[in-house]
Amino acid sequence: MIHQLSAVELVAAIRTGQVKAVDAVAACFEQIERHNQKLKALITVCRDRAVAEAQQADIAIAENSPVGPLHGVPFTAKDLTATAGVRTTYGSLIYQDHVPTQDELCLARLHAAGGILIGKSNTPEFGLGAHCNNALYGPTANPYDPLKTSGGSSGGAAAAVATGMCFLAQGTDMGGSVRTPASFCGVVGLRPSAGRIPRRRKPLLRDWLDTDGAIARTVEDAALMLSVMAGEDWRDPLSVGRSWELPEFSEAQRLRGQVRVGFSPDLGIATVAAETVQAFEQAIERIAPLCQTMTADHPDCSLAQSAFETLRAATLRHKQAGHLKKYPELLSESVRWNIQRGEGISAAELLQAEADCDRVYLNFLTFFERYDILITPSASLPSFPHTQSEVLTIDGVKLRNIIDYLTITYTISLTGLPAISLPYGLSSSKLPMGIQLVGKPGGEKALLLFAYLLQENLEK
Repeated sequence: MIHQLSAVELVAAIRTGQVKAVDAVAACFEQIERHNQKLKALITVCRDRAVAEAQQADIAIAENSPVGPLHGVPFTAKDLTATAGVRTTYGSLIYQDHVPTQDELCLARLHAAGGILIGKSNTPEFGLGAHCNNALYGPTANPYDPLKTSGGSSGGAAAAVATGMCFLAQGTDMGGSVRTPASFCGVVGLRPSAGRIPRRRKPLLRDWLDTDGAIARTVEDAALMLSVMAGEDWRDPLSVGRSWELPEFSEAQRLRGQVRVGFSPDLGIATVAAETVQAFEQAIERIAPLCQTMTADHPDCSLAQSAFETLRAATLRHKQAGHLKKYPELLSESVRWNIQRGEGISAAELLQAEADCDRVYLNFLTFFERYDILITPSASLPSFPHTQSEVLTIDGVKLRNIIDYLTITYTISLTGLPAISLPYGLSSSKLPMGIQLVGKPGGEKALLLFAYLLQENLEK
């Protein structure tokens, strides 16, 4: 069936005429009609636009016109990402009728590459929350169990990919918002190096905590999507690299027995569920024969929690203070908490957090002198019920605050290093679980090649 093809397979099939773009779009809408009412993965659907673009894509193939690397591939955009001519709500009542006039750069590049926008994926208000839930549309359910969460904040994107509503999904990730939903929904979630995918209209141009990412069903698909969204743009001072070329995945098998891996279930600081640790240890046992060395080790992350919480709170306060002042009654409790966390942070505290962040990054550099890849769980616990508004405890251990459960992913965000979540196994309640692979600075190619090696060998 068409919706079960990978994006890479679909590209090849459309170019050779085996599949029409209109049929690929129709296959996605069949899945949307089948699943979206129950899952609430897509908050806005772009049927007329998608059909028209698919028809033009097929004409281009028939006329042997030049085509882009995503020609005819249906994708979704997270509803935090400005999309020209399409309602973009940011998951908030404040913006329930907002229609931008310009695409964010990553979406402009996806469209220019021939991608076809199917719709906007659901998100918690301004991307803040343990669930993919908002007052506009309600919670996005986990495709494996509709009573469980798809995760925040790219939960709509992950659920859409998992059920074939789209072939690729653009997400965003600050503390784990691509990797956590990917883990919960059994798909691949890629957070690239800070600056790899530039952003032109950030409130703070040097904000490296938040980045665009790719959600897909395979490592190759995530890499393909990244290759389109990546590339230098001087309007983002953090942007790196004039272009980013796809790895030769046929070379991945050469890595067998060559990669030095350090692994940790908790980075020495995270509270992680016993069930997650057990599944992680099983994954490590299966991965070890593919590596040169596999060692229980991790960088010193002792400063990460205070640094991330301070930087995140200050950043969100700067971005959202106007909303809190003007529309306090329209904001969710979680959003208000996040904004208020930034009140009263002094210059000294902010600079200390920056200095601590630098120290954590340097600790990771020291780690990567000994290793090529770091592996951790992708989430500190399996997917949990929608009725659990926040994650406040894990296995009876009280957490420090409502974002503490993201420590295993936000520590990596703090460093700006590339990371990818791969699906691995099921929990005792038959819910997907994932492992997080972390690469060296700018090391997406090596990271993706190793991820592909694991994908091809562990699923057999």
